[in-house]
Amino acid sequence: MPFRFEDVASLSAGLRRVDYLADEGIAGVVYLADRLAKPVLIEGPAGTGKTQLAKSVAEVLGTRLIRLQCYEGLDEAKALYEWNYKKQLLRIQSDRSDQQDWGGLSEDIFSNEFLLTRPLLEAISAPDPVVLLIDEVDRVEVETEALLLEILSDYQVSIPELGTIEAVQIPLVFLTSNNTRELSEALKRRCLYLHVDYPDLLREKEIVLAKVPQITENLADQVARVVHTIRQIELKKAPSVSETIDWAKTLVLLGFSKIDERTTSETLNILLKYQSDINKVAKEFSTAGGVNL
Repeated sequence: MPFRFEDVASLSAGLRRVDYLADEGIAGVVYLADRLAKPVLIEGPAGTGKTQLAKSVAEVLGTRLIRLQCYEGLDEAKALYEWNYKKQLLRIQSDRSDQQDWGGLSEDIFSNEFLLTRPLLEAISAPDPVVLLIDEVDRVEVETEALLLEILSDYQVSIPELGTIEAVQIPLVFLTSNNTRELSEALKRRCLYLHVDYPDLLREKEIVLAKVPQITENLADQVARVVHTIRQIELKKAPSVSETIDWAKTLVLLGFSKIDERTTSETLNILLKYQSDINKVAKEFSTAGGVNL
């Protein structure tokens, strides 16, 4: 199978064209994942663009994104595959009159015709290259991680009734984690590691300008500076990049051309999601004599 990306620079440029501003480190890891046929485990605070990276790579490649959203209680039937029991039952009932022996019948009903593919199996069974996103993998139990290991190391799925199904093509795999729990060494060993943190002030300004084309450069600069200042305050939840973008869009929609104490007090609920955080930030700015830009 040919490689997806010619070099790191072209990948970085492609991501920029779809408004994902990746630094050299991020683009480099994605490039190596393609070359080494290994998954990428992306860790970092919520809302820093981990999921968006997978979506943007799929957009750059023009390929389908298959997403497995992880949650507590996720099992094999939702992640890998399950049998279409209703359809199997109908086949059994229809074959009763033929007095077919169980051996022949079991071979019939445990076939691809009755197999319901879920995201993991669908990703390796797809005839064309795809991007597989395993989102918030830290939400599943440790035992459930075992479902992923065969897929991530050998790109195959073992089904007792059918045998081993090997990948038609090697998907580009991204796993995201918000660090709500420590992932197993076995899972980490199979992946390239990437940490995506909050962007620095200049990069966040670039992101705002790219995602909110109606905003002025001066207002984008102010937004980035205020958000950077707020993240230095000890809060229950620091503002994410996506919330920075929402705040910038809000300021544009409301016709604000600059950020002052009134502006922040009226719109902080867009940027912060806990009343205690809103009160703390408002108090900090009030004590400091306004928003320091």
